[in-house]
Amino acid sequence: MKKTDISLPVDIDAVKGFMDPAEGAALHDAAFGAAERGPVMEIGSYCGKSTVYLGTACKARGALLYALDHHRGSEENQPGWEHHDPDTWDARVDAMDTMPFFRSTIRRAQLEDTVIAIVTKSRLAARHWNIPLSMLFIDGGHALEMAMIDYRGFSPHVMQGGILAIHDIFSDPKDGGQAPYEIYKLALASGMFEELAMVKSLGLLRRILV
Repeated sequence: MKKTDISLPVDIDAVKGFMDPAEGAALHDAAFGAAERGPVMEIGSYCGKSTVYLGTACKARGALLYALDHHRGSEENQPGWEHHDPDTWDARVDAMDTMPFFRSTIRRAQLEDTVIAIVTKSRLAARHWNIPLSMLFIDGGHALEMAMIDYRGFSPHVMQGGILAIHDIFSDPKDGGQAPYEIYKLALASGMFEELAMVKSLGLLRRILV
């Protein structure tokens, strides 16, 4: 993957989210290299921090980014959990709603003509999905069932030579949840993907050419 100079259109530190700058830069570089071949998808947009990294690269390539998220928050984002942000709670419906934050981020980043938001559950979007992807970034729910749905539903659509990126990979349970690590191992064991790089907790793999 060729290194690119990143000039983001917003103050990325002001965007709610959990993406480390080094991981974000690696995402951007991977998308910049992949997107000339076709669209990119991310699963798990939250308030749009990773979307800015990916979308900026896609925009530079004239490509589209599908941003899939139900915007009701993952398990760890709910009230009483470590990563809950009270600002995202909508008392009118007694549920989280990160969509307004996401839309504001995409507008400020001037990515409205690049990012296509898909607001639904991953398993529903996957049911009839048939668009080949140059890159897939999985950062949705971190329960094993949710991670498996994301991986099984969309990894087959990564084109040969395309990129599969998985966030929050921790081999030691003391450092974090194991679901992303499990699907990372599953991808390698499938024989469909090969390791490219590990940037902190971000794993990058390539779909093997056959």
